[in-house]
Amino acid sequence: MNPFKKINSQFSISVVCIAALFLTKVAAQTTTVIPKSGDTRVITTGAPFLLIATDARAAGMGDIGVATSVDTYSQQWNPSKYAFSESKSGFGISYTPYLSKLVNDIFLGNVTYFNRLNERSAFAASLKYFSLGEIELREDEFAEPVIVKPNELTLDASYSLRLSDQFSMAVALRYIRSDLKIQSFDPDAKAASSFGVDIAGYYQSEEEAYNDFNGRWRGGFAIQNLGPKIKYDDGGRENFLPTNLRLGGGFDFIFDQYNRINVTAEVTKLLVPTPPILGDEYNYTDTNDNGVYDEDVDTLGALVASNVIIEGKDSNVGFLPGVFQSFGDSPGGFSEELDEFTWALGAEYLYQDSFALRLGYFNENEFKGARKFFAMGAGFKYSTVNIDLSYLFSASKVQSPLENTLRFSLSFNLGDGEYSEY
Repeated sequence: MNPFKKINSQFSISVVCIAALFLTKVAAQTTTVIPKSGDTRVITTGAPFLLIATDARAAGMGDIGVATSVDTYSQQWNPSKYAFSESKSGFGISYTPYLSKLVNDIFLGNVTYFNRLNERSAFAASLKYFSLGEIELREDEFAEPVIVKPNELTLDASYSLRLSDQFSMAVALRYIRSDLKIQSFDPDAKAASSFGVDIAGYYQSEEEAYNDFNGRWRGGFAIQNLGPKIKYDDGGRENFLPTNLRLGGGFDFIFDQYNRINVTAEVTKLLVPTPPILGDEYNYTDTNDNGVYDEDVDTLGALVASNVIIEGKDSNVGFLPGVFQSFGDSPGGFSEELDEFTWALGAEYLYQDSFALRLGYFNENEFKGARKFFAMGAGFKYSTVNIDLSYLFSASKVQSPLENTLRFSLSFNLGDGEYSEY
């Protein structure tokens, strides 16, 4: 037997075995994406104070207003309602304490003015101011304190036009300024600003006679805070404005000239992309060669990539594409999209249009913010003066910053009864 032939055969077998072992080892090396712990899909935005109800009437009915009857504060909810005002003009001021259980200098204030220009059009303007109180900053226990007063505000104007006897639309332009900078820590910090646009519509039917009462239907919609993202510094993150869609409807039970009950329902959705489920991608050795990472058996290797999207869509898009994406980007599919709608029910009893009692309930899915609360309120009218009060009771495990807070609104209707709508 040729000894060289035997050596060559043994060498060939060794090469084949080594190659097979190498190929097996390579095949067993793969990657897996591990979800980040504590990952959340609650939608957050910049300038969230824009979503806080400023007037006591809307607050007393569960933060609804897109389809309620017109009042001085319609600017925040649906300015197209001003085209149905029976008053020539109106002026209102409201005050809402915030986190009143902890501090006494955080509040939300609002000033609103409207003027019905003629039978078919109206103009309105408002200022909303959110003060975060005084904050005392110290570098150490011996340093002199630095007092800062962060605040946020909006200034807006709207024009509404009656397109038919029962339907009107409005457009509003809003300037937004968020001054949360702390220049003692970051000299380059500055107040962030942006602008938003509202588009709204309102329907109010004629009074109709039923068997035991007369009635009137109401309906409304509003797309609010549609505008560019807001950013606090050049290197910081851009935040979406709280762009939202409001849809509502209601009915007035008119029993006689003294007694009326108005019921209203409203749904709201943020038109902001849902954060995707993110994870980190790692190499790992697939010990049992089943293609699935098992932390008890497989060995985790080096980090390959961070913030890999596991489910959902990339939320780093422009504000306008973000509006359309928000209707179909939830990692949980259609059922999660439905979870992102908040809904509210409200009722208002009126006696001689001079005294009102109100009740409301607001609901948000527990995985999307968990805001749930009952509200109640009252209103009093004397001549041209309206006084409204409201109170909130939290019904969620997450306590509301407005828990046990009394909200107050004062308004003046000038030229009351100049227009007849009912």
